[in-house]
Amino acid sequence: MSILTRFKDIMASNINALLDKAENPEKMIDQYMRNLNSDLGKVKAETASVMAEEQRSKRALNECVSEIEKMQNYAIKALESENEEDARKFLEKKTTLVGKESELQQAYSLAASNAVRMREMHDKLVSDIGELEARRTIIKGKMAVAKTQERLNKMGSSISGANQSVSAFGRMEEKVNKALDEANAMAELNTNPKDDIKDLMTKYDSNTGVDDELAALKAKLNNKE
Repeated sequence: MSILTRFKDIMASNINALLDKAENPEKMIDQYMRNLNSDLGKVKAETASVMAEEQRSKRALNECVSEIEKMQNYAIKALESENEEDARKFLEKKTTLVGKESELQQAYSLAASNAVRMREMHDKLVSDIGELEARRTIIKGKMAVAKTQERLNKMGSSISGANQSVSAFGRMEEKVNKALDEANAMAELNTNPKDDIKDLMTKYDSNTGVDDELAALKAKLNNKE
């Protein structure tokens, strides 16, 4: 009957507390249900055995009662035949059977009580397993949602990290642009100041040769005239 003790301990335990301690609640509840179904098989076998014992005890009691009635009837027949000695023997046998009947009645009462208890435990276990199966479905559904949420949280963290990287990239780009602007400004400052007079002189200097040549041509033409 140790299976019954274990069954009571299991059903009295707090399954939620057990799941809180589990590293993998899904695997634990699957193992938990496998254990319960294994226990159910043992309880069924034990229940069948106890019920069979009840039937055997009842059959033995009924046979004894039938023998007592038979001895009583034979004693009556013997007296009707005026055979008192035979009647005495039948009654002595009846007395022995009555003592046996008392023992068989006790055995049957105990067997019947055990059968009732086993049947109640069997039915309770079947009912509880059905309830836990439904709860397992709910728990697994919650675990699936939790895992999805966990993945979303990780993705959110990755996106946040990416946003930080983009922001950092933008700051680096600003620094580079600033450095480039400063370098261009320095290059412009290092250039010699522009001299407008020199540029103007160059303009006229470039035309001097042309003017001289033009004057020479004019003089040549005048001489021909």
